[in-house]
Amino acid sequence: MAKRSVLFVLTSNDQLGDTGKPTGYHLAEVSHPYYVLAEAGYIIEFASPKGGPVPMDPGSEDREDPDNARFLEDEIVQNKLSGTLGADQVDPERYAAIYYPGGHGTMWDLPDNPMLAETTRTVYENGGVIAAVCHGPAALVNVQVGDGRYLVDGKKVAAFTDDEERAVGLDRVVPFLLASRLRERGAHHQAAPDFEKSVAVDDRLVTGQNPASAREVGERLRDLLEEAA
Repeated sequence: MAKRSVLFVLTSNDQLGDTGKPTGYHLAEVSHPYYVLAEAGYIIEFASPKGGPVPMDPGSEDREDPDNARFLEDEIVQNKLSGTLGADQVDPERYAAIYYPGGHGTMWDLPDNPMLAETTRTVYENGGVIAAVCHGPAALVNVQVGDGRYLVDGKKVAAFTDDEERAVGLDRVVPFLLASRLRERGAHHQAAPDFEKSVAVDDRLVTGQNPASAREVGERLRDLLEEAA
């Protein structure tokens, strides 16, 4: 029987560098793919670098969005988010896919986490799907597979663009510009106009540019899992 579990990895970081301003995971980038996958029968588990409760970016709390409202009011989901697995507790053999939603917090605590990099590598080399959206691809910039090549090397990838980072005034706050770093790793970064939807699918890698892309990332991830079942 095919694996039916998908691991969502959320940031543990609640601060935008040394600005004193709050950050965390972006709500719609979690809620939209969550319900796409849950309604297709997949079991969603949550992890984070530190484990335990995870911070939500307060700027993403749009309760007018029905999936967001449903997610925030879902007691089962909220209980899971209060006790996420730590990166050192994850068994990658359990999962058909791993998904990294964004939120600026990811830029600080996902790129250099060796346990998450190893989990990602294992899921991918086991034939699983890797997905990420917006700043979530920050988790992929240092992941190496097979012969030591970067996972994103030679692949089409969408992620929050350098222009979008400048547009929100955080290009000098984040530790690096994500799209530029992905290109340095050999990725073929594709960009839509600022804040418009863009999703890239290359082999078993699904990535999206920004919050507007999150639902389609979930749909493409679901479709790849169904094709492999």
